[in-house]
Amino acid sequence: MNLPNFLTLTRILLVPFFVIAVAYRHFSYAIAIFFVAGVTDGLDGLFARSLHQKTKLGAILDPLADKLLLTSAYITLGILHLIPFWLPVVVVSRDVIIALGILIIVIFGYSYEIRPRLISKATTVLQIVTVLAVLCAQFCAFLPHHLLALYVLTVVLTVISGVYYMYLGMKILNP
Repeated sequence: MNLPNFLTLTRILLVPFFVIAVAYRHFSYAIAIFFVAGVTDGLDGLFARSLHQKTKLGAILDPLADKLLLTSAYITLGILHLIPFWLPVVVVSRDVIIALGILIIVIFGYSYEIRPRLISKATTVLQIVTVLAVLCAQFCAFLPHHLLALYVLTVVLTVISGVYYMYLGMKILNP
């Protein structure tokens, strides 16, 4: 196993620890784990490119690790009522719809290449910022008043990116 894939697997293994930290309201630990996961996310891509160790496994595991962490974060924060229920519904629904779209494309035998687009990268960054803001808001009295705007922005960008991927999927299915 190469270093980038090891870092990605480490990120996947951090997910249950993050969920436990949030569930037990150990927010400082949750922030630390989320930060380490973010660092491994940056490093695995950097090392894969610089060491010429890009693999098909890494191309699958990296976005999977991101989705596992973010989906777990949004669901856990939603269950604990730290974010409004509609936020995890939108975030998770987008990912489920995209996954189903990919499944349909595969079932019908179309070829496609999973490439992250700028809109999806921006969406992921905003979703990460939102999770961190919610976690930090547990310590900072001024942050909660500004979270609603961040939630709305996250939902808007998440929906836009979801619609964009649906458009791309339709182009593949109807050339």
